[in-house]
Amino acid sequence: MIVYDLECRVGAHKFEGWFGSSDDFSRQQERGLVTCPHCGSADVGKALMAPRVARKGNQLPEPIRGIKPRRMSPENEVPAPAPVVSAPLPPEAMALMHKLANMQAEALKSSRFVGNSFAEDARAMHYGEREAETIHGQATIAEAKELLDEGIAVAPLPFPVVPPEQAN
Repeated sequence: MIVYDLECRVGAHKFEGWFGSSDDFSRQQERGLVTCPHCGSADVGKALMAPRVARKGNQLPEPIRGIKPRRMSPENEVPAPAPVVSAPLPPEAMALMHKLANMQAEALKSSRFVGNSFAEDARAMHYGEREAETIHGQATIAEAKELLDEGIAVAPLPFPVVPPEQAN
């Protein structure tokens, strides 16, 4: 998605346009689809623009004041990207996350960390090659799918686990 500052050459009106790409802008302009929202003129070009610097991830977007969205015909409408909002979670959600983290920590007390050998160890226990025990570790998505295809029960942990040798 690319945003251009545009200017109507008839009435010197300035406005913003969102396009899928610079080629998309050119094609729409050639077909007369880029028009001034103020006067309807198709004599529109790119205006000088200041570079846009991305907002830090912890900042909320500023509301746009006084701008009414212009309706386009459905065949030419480009959906706007969904805004990414980095707002704090509600207290209820935070309480639930803490409870879930505590439940995971409690469950891991009776589980042995096996690191990258998780798939190999789980398979060996499933086929009776070694004694069964509760383990946790790391597996690729492909390894986890293979285990499930073999009928071996595995589940991802909701929160990352620090290997014992890296814990303080």
